[in-house]
Amino acid sequence: MHAAHILNIDINPALRDSFSVEEISGQLFEDDTLRRISFNELILVKEGYGIISIDGASYHITPHSLFIISKGQIYALEGNNHLEGYVLQFGDCFWEKAPASASNCKAVLFNDPSGHQQMQLHQQDEETIVSLLKTMLTEFNTPDYINKADALAAYLKILMIKVANINSLLHTGHSSNENKLYREYLELVSREYRNTHEVNDYAEKLGISYRQLADLCKRCGGRRAKDIINGQLVAEAKRMLQFSSKPVKEISYLLNFATPYQFSNFFKKETQLSPNEYRSQFVKIGI
Repeated sequence: MHAAHILNIDINPALRDSFSVEEISGQLFEDDTLRRISFNELILVKEGYGIISIDGASYHITPHSLFIISKGQIYALEGNNHLEGYVLQFGDCFWEKAPASASNCKAVLFNDPSGHQQMQLHQQDEETIVSLLKTMLTEFNTPDYINKADALAAYLKILMIKVANINSLLHTGHSSNENKLYREYLELVSREYRNTHEVNDYAEKLGISYRQLADLCKRCGGRRAKDIINGQLVAEAKRMLQFSSKPVKEISYLLNFATPYQFSNFFKKETQLSPNEYRSQFVKIGI
């Protein structure tokens, strides 16, 4: 058994200037090292094959697809892979340069990535995204000038709006205030899910009722408010079980469950496996 394999995670270093865009032709990585990224990443696949694992779930790399990977997620390429396309990376501090009017797009895409980790693109949508990425790459490679970061942030804003609309993540008919509240809820959950699991607590922080928040999530995201909290908890629990040696008892307290029993019941209800059953799948890797 190679338990060390499970714990060998490369924490990606900070990006220079918190932004990068490059064209890829070949292998994305030459090994299957697990990487926990400290920035947000978008991978456009024009042509390609292979398998990418993100937070323990495997996805086939297929032509005309888009992967959205959020900071903190762990991913790796499994075996032989080839990719023709683009990789865009940006930190939250770079995103702050983008106009606030696009924040709801970024929040929906990257604060809640599990529902749209991989998107299959129609030809016209792919052409639109490729055109934007080419423009960004040209700008990125130009000699530095005083407002270069602002120009790149403006292009990034456009790209996020296009990607969010392609996946129908921002539905028409919502007021700007609804979109703003929904974005604030996603941001709150991404920051506070370890501290509180109750929808009521988030509603109180937002200054609205439980029912208003529940209806808001249904209209803007097509999901229950509770499902968004649970999704964050399950994703982090899976990372800890798969990529750390922490006992289940410690994980349960880190995620703010009252008892390990409560955590185990929650995890089994969400995944159909107990925490130890889930972990045992990965402990056997490499035997």
